[in-house]
Amino acid sequence: MEDFVLNVKQIRKNGASLNNRINSAISGKPDSLYDAASHMISKGGKRLRPYMAVKSCTMLGGKKSDATPAAIAIEMIHNFTLVHDDIMDNDEIRHGIPTVHKKYGLPVAILAGDVLFSKAFETVTSSKIPQKISSKLAEKLAKACTDVCEGQMLDIGMANAKKIPSRSQYVEMIRKKTSALFDAACAMGAISAGASSKDIARMGSFGSSLGIAFQITDDIIGAMGDSSVTKKPVGNDIREGKKSLPILVALERSSGMQRRAISKCFGNKRCTKSDMKAAVSAMHESGAEKESRNIAKRYARSAAGSLSTYSGSSKTELISLLDFILKREQ
Repeated sequence: MEDFVLNVKQIRKNGASLNNRINSAISGKPDSLYDAASHMISKGGKRLRPYMAVKSCTMLGGKKSDATPAAIAIEMIHNFTLVHDDIMDNDEIRHGIPTVHKKYGLPVAILAGDVLFSKAFETVTSSKIPQKISSKLAEKLAKACTDVCEGQMLDIGMANAKKIPSRSQYVEMIRKKTSALFDAACAMGAISAGASSKDIARMGSFGSSLGIAFQITDDIIGAMGDSSVTKKPVGNDIREGKKSLPILVALERSSGMQRRAISKCFGNKRCTKSDMKAAVSAMHESGAEKESRNIAKRYARSAAGSLSTYSGSSKTELISLLDFILKREQ
């Protein structure tokens, strides 16, 4: 547990050192636009993706400063996706604060997301970065943005469909919607170090597998997490009708009273507390959490395998990041 705590401190320390650079990159006129664009970023966060970009770079012989543009850009793109995701889901609160469209209005929020997107590409194509590297960074970032959009559309299609998706459909959706930015963070760190195409591909593979493990763990928390830790209602994702892996597994493995208890609250925002308690209990009894965690662990092992040929402290820190992801509770 001591190593786990240390890793969280390292992530936050890296994030704190980048905050001024990120805030400086998101500046301009009119003030109202840039206030909205920096709203979520200015309230903090672990800066997990920038951390991965920096550690991927230093593991392959680069300096932290080499990875700074990539780290800043990936954080801006991440926040761009959050702004637009909150608009699409009509969410009013994220991490305990009003979402951008709730605080600044829908038109300004759309522009704030757009300026984050634009500034990210402005950052990685700076004249201060060697052209060979900047073009590769922009290409990788653009591909990740396309994947995120495709993944979001797959998610919308799954949400609107009456049919419960297969596990492979779920994994493909989160591979694009979530893990694409983890893939990009690590690959862009490698690019920043001037690494070979083989090293860039390995780092992207590490990030992709880690991202899938991250999202599966996130979905376990959303469906069955402790509300005193998550700060969300018990069984929030069940109530919202999210077709996430633990819910898919629970529906596959349950029958009779168990299945009826889950189905009664699935997508039912008026589900009572007692019914939700029964639904969450049924999910636990089905073994959905254990099986979902085992699947997340398989992806974490795959991620670790991508780094098998490397060594050094940065590799150790990236590997320990897998433990952080698998053990997190919020």
